[in-house]
Amino acid sequence: MSDQPEVLKPLRTWSHLAGNRKRPSEYEIVSTNLHYHMDNPDNPWELDPDIPMAKWYREFRNQSPLKCDDWDQFRDPDQLIYRTYNLLQDGQETYVTGLFDQFNERGHDQMLDEDWVGVLARFYTPSRYPFHALQLGSAYLHQMAPASTITNCATYQTADSLRWLSHTAYRTQELALGFPEAGFGSNERKTWEEDEAWQGFRELVEKALIAWDWAESFVAINLISKPAIEEALLVQFGDLGRDRGDTLLGLLTQAQMRDAERHRRWASALVAMAMETEGNAAVLQGMVDTWLPLADAAIDAYCNALPEADDAATTAKASVRAFHQQIGLG
Repeated sequence: MSDQPEVLKPLRTWSHLAGNRKRPSEYEIVSTNLHYHMDNPDNPWELDPDIPMAKWYREFRNQSPLKCDDWDQFRDPDQLIYRTYNLLQDGQETYVTGLFDQFNERGHDQMLDEDWVGVLARFYTPSRYPFHALQLGSAYLHQMAPASTITNCATYQTADSLRWLSHTAYRTQELALGFPEAGFGSNERKTWEEDEAWQGFRELVEKALIAWDWAESFVAINLISKPAIEEALLVQFGDLGRDRGDTLLGLLTQAQMRDAERHRRWASALVAMAMETEGNAAVLQGMVDTWLPLADAAIDAYCNALPEADDAATTAKASVRAFHQQIGLG
């Protein structure tokens, strides 16, 4: 009888994928099971378990009321990885840059009427503040998510929010050059902090950014704040822009909604997976019920202040609820 140790055969892929019947995809190889800090629930970071960071992750991630035996089973419906995300959004940025260049060459801003310029200064250029809040919320979810596949989705969403902010800042500067007396580039913070039209969204996103539990943060950002902002600013205000001859605004917000639709796909997939665990449906519904009144108030304040947009608030709120019903909430 030989005492020689058994020679192990080398694996052809990562051990956690070795049991799959199919050959692992590029997405699975580079995206799954990357969070080593999920290995030990009592000491997430393999340091002193009493350091503040370890306590934070135990309380706001490991002890979250939203439960799942294996969050690493989550998969992005679009299966984006860093390489394919950059390919996708390089095309998007080329399109948006082309919009800016073409409409600038056509003298688009010189054809805007004076009243509409004032509307843009009040309702559009301050949007870089809520877009930045969405960026911060996605970045927090990136940090706290219990699976790397969720983190990746939040990472790409963070980048998209930065792109939206950058587009708005670019347009703000264009408008400032064309209408130097209108306050573009100088009055947005005052408008964001004091104008009644924005105070609902300001309250919503500021409270969402202190929802420390990772699941509540996901609900507050992806299921409440983002849909509310998207339906009010990107859809209703974008449609108003087209009606008022601002074709550039309509096309720009339409391009941003393509990103938003992808964000909703992964959020919907995560909700569907979570609801497979008993008790999670009630947890998610409770969180939605808590946050939805803030979204309703925000949409009402913004949309009811829009000129010539009588049904905007009703339509935006109905669209948010339709999204919730589609994913089994509401």
